[in-house]
Amino acid sequence: MKKSKRYQQAVKLIDKDIYNLDEAIDILKSMPRAKFDESVDINCVLAVDTKKSEEMVRGFVVLPNGRGKKVKVLVFCELEKEEEAKKAGADYIGSQELADKILKEGWLDFDACISTPSMMRVVSKLGKILGPKGLMPSPKIGTVTDNIANAVKETKAGKVEFRTDKFGVVALSVGKISFSKQALLENIKAFLDALNNAKPSSVKGDFIKSMYISTTMSPSLKIKI
Repeated sequence: MKKSKRYQQAVKLIDKDIYNLDEAIDILKSMPRAKFDESVDINCVLAVDTKKSEEMVRGFVVLPNGRGKKVKVLVFCELEKEEEAKKAGADYIGSQELADKILKEGWLDFDACISTPSMMRVVSKLGKILGPKGLMPSPKIGTVTDNIANAVKETKAGKVEFRTDKFGVVALSVGKISFSKQALLENIKAFLDALNNAKPSSVKGDFIKSMYISTTMSPSLKIKI
């Protein structure tokens, strides 16, 4: 498929096979811009065997500078906790009626899903829909909790989940190209720290085999690890 003129111009700025992170961000910022504020994406290829359940990596990170987008949060909770969720900034709050909307209408107009423990009896039926989208609440990442207010506030502030796909790759949007270089570096460092903390004990030696950075519409640059 023929690449756009803007993409071809961006490729000309890449003159090495591998860059340090500072250099890569500078190059991305110097590339011709799209008509929208592109996301900056990190892709890490991990030294894991995804056929082994113990080597499926999953975790979360609170990006110190957020992701540059409004995060729509859905909360499943009991009636007595709805006001708490509302004050914390949840966009959608409910129980069985929201589950039915997802099941019957395929509604997924939200970016994160939080549930109280007792509401998981309702939410568990949505696993096949929410799971593949990375939206299924989990105690491991703090999205199944009785502390709804804290969970909503953290999510709104930039808390995001990451997990390996079937190829052993973890991908995460770490901000917008309009962010300052320092803000992007801080977000990326926070993500890499969280990713390394999630390293399975069964994985020996180097954990991250290779890493790439790009914007939504740009070519990828390989990063020194």
